[in-house]
Amino acid sequence: MSPGLGRKLRFACVGTAVAALYIALYAMFLWLGMAQFSANGLAFLLAVAVQYSGQAGYTFRAPMADPRQIGRFIAMIACGLVTSAIITGWLGPGLGLAPIAAAVTVTLILPVQNYLIMSRWVFMRASDPRETPS
Repeated sequence: MSPGLGRKLRFACVGTAVAALYIALYAMFLWLGMAQFSANGLAFLLAVAVQYSGQAGYTFRAPMADPRQIGRFIAMIACGLVTSAIITGWLGPGLGLAPIAAAVTVTLILPVQNYLIMSRWVFMRASDPRETPS
């Protein structure tokens, strides 16, 4: 198996686990009586923290406590929120997509966007020539 394929499989495993964690946390917080907005926000923040840990430590084998890397990761999350908002709030309705179709589109696009941003910017290591974007 090529190193790139192994990293993509690790990325997919972490992403799938984080998505399942988010759903479980959101459902648990609702069950505990939290308002939807609060339950979503807390589940999202916890899932993002786990995502950072998993992608840094497992997928990209990068140091965890790198403030610049953490900042880049937060910027990537913000880019994902913008992409999601554009697709569900503007592009989807403009194309006549049902809300669920727009949401599915987001779930197909964001993993690709995130992998590209993570591999080419967030976790890029200057000392590894394989990590230098071409």
